[in-house]
Parts: sequence; C-alpha cells; structure tokens
Amino acid sequence: MSVYFTSDMHLGHINILRLSKRPFSTIEEMNATLIERWNATIRPNDTVYNLGDVAFRHKRGDFATIFPQLNGIKHLLIGNHDNEEVISQPWASVSLYKEIRLENKKIVLCHYPMRSWNKMYSGSLHLYGHEHGNIQDYSNCLDVGVDKWDFYPVSFEQILARMATLTPWKAREDSSDKEISDTD
Repeated sequence: MSVYFTSDMHLGHINILRLSKRPFSTIEEMNATLIERWNATIRPNDTVYNLGDVAFRHKRGDFATIFPQLNGIKHLLIGNHDNEEVISQPWASVSLYKEIRLENKKIVLCHYPMRSWNKMYSGSLHLYGHEHGNIQDYSNCLDVGVDKWDFYPVSFEQILARMATLTPWKAREDSSDKEISDTD
C-alpha cells in the first residue's frame, strides 16, 4: 500500500484547457487521460489525498459516474470549486485541512498554499494545490497539482525527491525559532 497526492484535476471544466494551457484537444480527452493516469498509478488499496478542485462545471451526475472509476482509498481536501456532487461522494474523509504523518514526517495538507503552517520550523512539510504551478515550490512546501506532475498523482517519494533539489521557504528572515518556537 502506497500513499499518493494530487490536486486540481478540474474534471469537466472546459475553460481549464485554455486557462492552464493543458495539452488536450477536448474535455473528453482530458478527463480520459486524467482517469487513465490516476489508475495507472494508484492501485485499489493505495491511499490518495486529493487536495481539491476535483471537478468543475461538469454536467450534473458526471462526477458521480467518474468517482467509482478512480482506484484507491480516496480522501478529499475541499477546494474552492468542489460542489455538493463532488463532496457527497463516498470519500474516506472530507475536510478543509488535514495533518498526517508519513515516514516520520508531519505533513500539512490544504487546497491553498500557506506561507506559515504548523511545525514548519520543526521540519513539517506543506502540500497544496490551487495554483496550477504558478508559484514557486520550496523544499518544505510544494504544489501537488496535476499541472506540475504531467497529469499524474504523485508519490511521497517523488515529492521528497523534488523537494531535495529546492531551498526552504522561511516565513521570517531569522528562522532560528528564538522568538517563537513550534513548542510555545
């Protein structure tokens, strides 16, 4: 069993082809590719955290037919475009914010990028979506959206490998934690 992350699929959203310069001719091609790449990556017993904006402006009932096609134990962190049809599917969990522990690392999950998060000066990581690859990634906070990962969900190992090539985000110039620590 592995753990994966993804965000900003925008299934059914025709304008995302133009807005994010996605390389698909039609929304049907995009949807089919996203489903295919999801299932090529995620096995039925894998866990996947979807950090929101799963579907947008799709026809009523379309996402309800797509959801069971997607492999894995699926968790949703609600994005700004996730409607009641998306939220009401049988997700393993639904939340706006979540903290998990993976490979002895605390990970803060949210649809939105944060520039300060719980335990950031004690080695925690922040994963987010929403930005479609339009803001800089750092060694401690990273965009897991499909636009950054060739439209595939991404493993924690892939995330750590990319983070290892980056410099850390520091919310304040002196991050020595002398003034305020994560344990205060």
